[in-house]
Amino acid sequence: MKKVLLIFLFLASVFANQSNVEKRIYETILNALFPAKQTICIWVDEPSKVELFKSINGVKVVSNSSKADILMLFKGEDIHKIDDSKKIFANGYLVFQRVKGEAIGGFYWQKGRPNLVFINKKLKESGVSLPKKLKKYIENID
Repeated sequence: MKKVLLIFLFLASVFANQSNVEKRIYETILNALFPAKQTICIWVDEPSKVELFKSINGVKVVSNSSKADILMLFKGEDIHKIDDSKKIFANGYLVFQRVKGEAIGGFYWQKGRPNLVFINKKLKESGVSLPKKLKKYIENID
């Protein structure tokens, strides 16, 4: 019984830690993309992630994508229905591969580690200049 409890506690701490890391990464991404905004309005296509974004200071989750500053895509299924003027950020490797032509960047976990990518062309088109600490994640992807 003690082994089961220890395994449960270990797994709970691992997932809690990953969630905190994920939150800090999203805070960094959003603040880098919108350095002058007091409130960043985001639209999320995955209901299970809404609470994560609501917990970030200065972020407001909106239900209408047309009112968002950035679209956080976890599914990316209806990418062609999205307004071209919106910044798009892909979440998950498969979503990133599907929408990288339209996305400003992507974040996904691979082999237990977070991976962050910003697309140089989209950053320039959007007039976004990333802080020095994030420049190493910029890639030239067509």
